[in-house]
Amino acid sequence: MDLLSRLLALMPVAGRLDVRCHFGAPWRIDNPAADAREIPYHVLLRGEAVIEDKHGAPLRMRAGDIVLFPAGKPHTLHDGAGGPPTVSEARVVNGLKIETNQGTGASVDILCGRFLVPAVPERLLRDHLPGRLLVHSVAHGENGHATPDELTDNVVATSRLARLIQLMREEAHEQGPASETLVNHLSGALFALTLRFASDTAEPPRGLLALAQRPRLQPALSAMFDEPGKPWSLPELAELCHMSRATFVRHFDEAIGRSASDVLTEIRMALAGRKLAQTNMGIAEIGEAVGYQSDAAFQRVFKKQVGMTPAQWRTQAKAEAAPQH
Repeated sequence: MDLLSRLLALMPVAGRLDVRCHFGAPWRIDNPAADAREIPYHVLLRGEAVIEDKHGAPLRMRAGDIVLFPAGKPHTLHDGAGGPPTVSEARVVNGLKIETNQGTGASVDILCGRFLVPAVPERLLRDHLPGRLLVHSVAHGENGHATPDELTDNVVATSRLARLIQLMREEAHEQGPASETLVNHLSGALFALTLRFASDTAEPPRGLLALAQRPRLQPALSAMFDEPGKPWSLPELAELCHMSRATFVRHFDEAIGRSASDVLTEIRMALAGRKLAQTNMGIAEIGEAVGYQSDAAFQRVFKKQVGMTPAQWRTQAKAEAAPQH
């Protein structure tokens, strides 16, 4: 399995579409901070939009662009004019929320939703992604604009990611039976494809996905995912990659600014967190399964990485997973 597949197998991410916005300028969407295990996303189906947040200069979105906010910080999308937005109203059709306004300016069509991180310590995912990530599903012309104003059949045919977005658009537009469920499932696939496209750009996500561009390190990464419970040493991991210890350490530091030992610990904690949430295995047994012969050592590392004890994590995760009445 490739690195992205391994990451998503360890931490499968689902999706949820919250609202489809049909706006005419002036318009504005203010998003508060997301919950701990949510990654907000926006897909621009038609028109243009400006993104503002605390992670850098404003960014411009065009038809076919996707932006996600792994850090979950507050952010704003607007038409770029700076004026007060036109009042909007919402209605629900077949479970899907549709929001419109009476703005007479340039129109936009936006899907807004959330990627849902499972009940495992999300550090392995969040810490290896930028605070915000903008990905283009279609190529833009020399002037920076997509050839069409919206996703057309010709454009969609050129991009797998664009085809998925088009399918989401069709389901959201037709609002047929089970459209909400289908769009939510498609949102989960959208996350995986977005990270794949981001990994192929000139500025890929940092962290584990940046390591995907270092084929010489893949044997060590595969070993850590395949046998996280083995007491790996740096010399052993370096030997798998046919490198000296110093060269191996340098490659890891250049790629993500973290050591192989740090990544192994994060993989172990993610696996332990999932076992705590989804099984009734004893805590010491889980610790041993992920490489800790001492229960005290496992408890200490887990609390340092996650911010709570394994028992507290298990209680919280099971409470969140319980049916709500």
